This record gives sequence, C-alpha cells and structure tokens, in this order.
Amino acid sequence: MSFVTRFAPSPTGYLHLGHAFSALTAFDAAQAAGGLFLLRIEDIDQGRARPEFEAALYEDLAWLGIAWDEPVRRQSEHMAAYEAALQQLIERNLVYRCFRTRKEIAAVIASAPHGEIEEAFRGEALPPDEETAKLAAGESFAWRLSLKKARAALGPAYFTLVFEDETGRVRAEPERHGDVVLARKDFAASYHLASVWDDALQGVTHVIRGEDLRETAHLHVLLQKLLDLPQPIYRHHRLILGADGKRLAKRDSAATLRSLRESGKSPADVRAMVGL
Repeated sequence: MSFVTRFAPSPTGYLHLGHAFSALTAFDAAQAAGGLFLLRIEDIDQGRARPEFEAALYEDLAWLGIAWDEPVRRQSEHMAAYEAALQQLIERNLVYRCFRTRKEIAAVIASAPHGEIEEAFRGEALPPDEETAKLAAGESFAWRLSLKKARAALGPAYFTLVFEDETGRVRAEPERHGDVVLARKDFAASYHLASVWDDALQGVTHVIRGEDLRETAHLHVLLQKLLDLPQPIYRHHRLILGADGKRLAKRDSAATLRSLRESGKSPADVRAMVGL
C-alpha cells in the first residue's frame, strides 16, 4: 500500500510551533514510509487569506528542512470542483438551504430537548413558497447537509460507518456535528467539503493532524461515503501548548517560526522544542 500524507495550512497568519510539529510529524512519517508528502494551501476563505502569509509558510517549511512533492494545490484555484461536489448532493436532495442567522441557530440549540448530542443543530428545508420568497429577496443562506436524509439514503450502512485512527477502528457518529454547513450562497465550499474532496483527489492515504481535529473524522467519513470517495487512515497527534496551557494560535507571535528564526533558533532547536 502506498503512503501519501499532507500538510494543509491556511495562510491567515504566520506558522507557529504547533504548525511545525504537525508538518514535521507528517513529513517524518512520509519519509519513514518511503511515501509522498504533499503541501496544500487551504485558502478558500479569501477574506482572511493573505499572500504574505502564504509566501512566509513556504519559507518557514523550507527552513525546517521540509520538502514537498509538487504541485502545491491551492484551494482557491479549484472552486468549480467543490461546486460540482456540492451539486451532487443537491441533486440527491441531501442538502437544504438554511436561512437562519447564527443567533437564531443558537436559540434553536438552546431550546433543544435535554440530551441532544454535542449541541448540534438540526433543521429542515423551508416550504417551497417561503424559500422562493427569500431567494427573490436576496437573503443569505447556507447549504447544510441533512443528517436525516443522509441516514435515509444510506440505510443500514449509515450505522456501520467506521474509521481507523491511532486507537483502532472507531464507530463514526456524524450526529455529533448535526446538519453542518457545506457551502454558502456566495461561497462554494466549507472546510469539510473541500478537505475530503482534495484528500480523495490527491490520493491521500493517511491524514496526520492535531487531536483538536479528531471529531471531524466522524463527519468526514459520512461525506466520503455519500460522495463515493476513498477513506484515508487517520492519525491524531498531541497539541503543542503555550505557557498558559492553551493550544497555540496564530496570534501568539512569540511562538511563530518567523520570530524564532529571527531570535537565532535553528531547525534542530525547533525539533527539540516540540519534542522531536
């Protein structure tokens, strides 16, 4: 079996120690397996992505000694592909337009019966006349995956969805996420849709990422099943925490690779700082 993994940062800030640990972990795994290490730029959020951050991440990764197989996939250049994937779900009536605001959704969740899983939102399509009126008025909406219809479409197979991670075979529970947003009126794809599509397109066999993304596997295997995509193996690694014990964020400038390099740290120092 071939081994293909990837590092998929968003260019919305400078890379920090947490990114370095994730990239190095995936790169080392690919090297050890004699496989491929891909770099994907997840820049579909054009409102936050910046060219200077993208240029900096290439520089930072090269400085760490990480080499990637070309070409680099930039998601912003492939929006038509995500629109086509969404269209498959639209044609099968597995998604619906949701016109609720975040405030309205929060109110729905708060009023849900005690015991609802993970405070997940569940909705349904509006009656045709109401939806037509809102569309004519130009109201914003999100395309949400209908868990109810996905479950009906898959039948018994829905209840046998599993994925493999570092703990073994895990029974997938997409209900944890509710009816997630897969796209918006003027935005072709969410992270979830673009990520699973790209992993399949690029032949990714192993998704190596932080444990903060472990929960997304429960949803991604459902999308893979609905879109008839291959399922990778998942591996979730520990997170690098700051002095306050919290996960590092891009706003933590002292921990950026850029600042560490400017302070005289070497790639070997960074490896030691993250425990590699």
